[in-house]
Amino acid sequence: MIALRVYRLLPPSARRRLIRLLPEHRRLGLVRTLVRAPGGDTVHPVGSVVSVDDGGVRTPAEVVAAATPLQMWHRNLTAVTSALDAAGIRYHCLRNDDHLRSTVAVVADQRDAVRRTLHAAPALSGAQIRTVEVRPGRHQPDLTPTEVFQVWFPVTDARAGVVLGSRHACEIEFWTRDGDVIRAPRHNAVIDEAPVEPEPVRVAAALLSHFVPEADDHTYGSRRDLAVRAFDRVGFPVDAVYTWVDGSDPEWLDRKRAALGEAGGPLHAVAANSSRYHNRDELRYSLRSLHSFAPWLRRIFLITDGQLPSWLDPHHPMVTVVSHAELFADLGVRSSFNSHAIESRLHRIEGLAEHFLYLNDDVFLGRPLLPTHFFHANGIAKFFPSAAQFGLGDAKPGDLPVNAAGKNNRRQIQRQFGVTITQKMKHTPFALRRSIMYQIEHVLRDGVTETARHRFRHHGDLSIPSALHQYWAYLTAQAVPGDIEYEYADLGHPSTPARLAELLARRHRDVFCLNDTDSDPRSMAEQESMLADFLPRYLPFPAPFELPDDVVAQRRTQGASALWRQANGVRRGAGQVDAATTPSLRIPRQVDAPTTPALPRPADPSAVSRMRVGPRLDAPTLPSMRIAAGRTVDESGGTTGTEGPRQKGTRDA
Repeated sequence: MIALRVYRLLPPSARRRLIRLLPEHRRLGLVRTLVRAPGGDTVHPVGSVVSVDDGGVRTPAEVVAAATPLQMWHRNLTAVTSALDAAGIRYHCLRNDDHLRSTVAVVADQRDAVRRTLHAAPALSGAQIRTVEVRPGRHQPDLTPTEVFQVWFPVTDARAGVVLGSRHACEIEFWTRDGDVIRAPRHNAVIDEAPVEPEPVRVAAALLSHFVPEADDHTYGSRRDLAVRAFDRVGFPVDAVYTWVDGSDPEWLDRKRAALGEAGGPLHAVAANSSRYHNRDELRYSLRSLHSFAPWLRRIFLITDGQLPSWLDPHHPMVTVVSHAELFADLGVRSSFNSHAIESRLHRIEGLAEHFLYLNDDVFLGRPLLPTHFFHANGIAKFFPSAAQFGLGDAKPGDLPVNAAGKNNRRQIQRQFGVTITQKMKHTPFALRRSIMYQIEHVLRDGVTETARHRFRHHGDLSIPSALHQYWAYLTAQAVPGDIEYEYADLGHPSTPARLAELLARRHRDVFCLNDTDSDPRSMAEQESMLADFLPRYLPFPAPFELPDDVVAQRRTQGASALWRQANGVRRGAGQVDAATTPSLRIPRQVDAPTTPALPRPADPSAVSRMRVGPRLDAPTLPSMRIAAGRTVDESGGTTGTEGPRQKGTRDA
């Protein structure tokens, strides 16, 4: 205990010198011992109420087994509108400038009635209610600061580490009457003032927040002039794709040994090292992060070498597992151990959306994000360049495979566009377009095919979705650089425990990556223990495609390949299910109440429209621009004329 206190009093430079005195494989364990992770170890029963920190305020919260930000957004808004409906108070819902909160507007002369309703309504029993001051928008100079009511149901996990609270509150604001118009007390994205007499409608929840997915079928009471689709809302489907392997699976290890025997030449030291294939259940928590923080994703595709995670429900429609045999069918390859090769085939996944995110299983969303973090609403993708570089010169067998691929990418970009690239990309979700990958395959057919045929990483590989796609898309006006709050941590580095503790305490990153580059095998157990402590604390709520713990425990006795065969036998001949990613805990939909029109009451109640205004589900994307102004260069250096990019979904003959 004295040693711990002394260590914590040392300046960072002295701490680093102390740690370097230890053997490398013991450093991580020491730092983990010396760093306090936030959050307690007490496990509270589901249904109990505990005190939590909700935005700096101690608040009672209910312990729940599962919850997501979207579910709480719906729960809070539904409870408020249900209470107002029951009290006969007219209102209209509108989009909040903060997409994680909802807004309900009521005329100002109903303020006292609303206050009484909030404290008496059975639907709001257990809710937190507070009054906050808001200021008018800069285009409303004649208005003074006013108050809004915030209403929310705080919930937490069994360890009280994750709090879904005031960040997702429903806000009730009060519009003032001025003659034949009513005026908003603060800025909103649609109108500052509106006619007193509205045309009441029910609107799709997706029109009230960019965080709500297009397929969400909840509706809420509003007015016709607010039922508009924002120009910056992403209306096209976005999918997610993962590549995954369980390197401890005996059958997979046999396949890998057989492939190494057929490699036909020496490999780089890191091309087939065990850390590249080590499974620590990162995928489970990465998928949890998508379910919780990106509910707008349509489908998730998981590419495996005929393997299945023990915890994944193979029949759940949200996740589709694709085997290497399917992906490489035209090349006659059944198993690949080269991520560059697998990535070169992503666009060939049947049913994949034009716009998709590609993630490795060591990448996690850190907090709720909007689709516009990755794509503009006009279809333009975003990418996130890193300060890291891959070096000068041509690729050589001795180069790290990632650097060799970067150099090969540079050679192709120089040929096609006459510019030189030097930077890698941050290890984040990669925002990709299927049509661009088809363009690359069409123009660089030989290079893409050779990459796909390399069963282990090779110095001749291209790294397409993790770098080449981004530069190609940018130089053809189909992508732009973006910004993202990002944390990268090497699991073997002594600073990682402290950085994970900060992530738990602050939850201040959009994305974080927990990467294992080439760790000392003796530190593997310590790394696994660190992740087993961190990930369930950061992402404690299971996703609906996870199996129950008792079932998982039984399935862990089988190898991932055996589980795949078992699931494939059950599902053989079954068609794919095209299902939207929707919350697993559905909040009851509001029921249209003919006796409760929206704010304010029309002169003739019988004329109230009952129309439902929904989002467009067929929003078009912009066509891809021609490559390099219509002039492309094949890999031998010759021109291929003015042929434009291939149409989405087409393949080479």
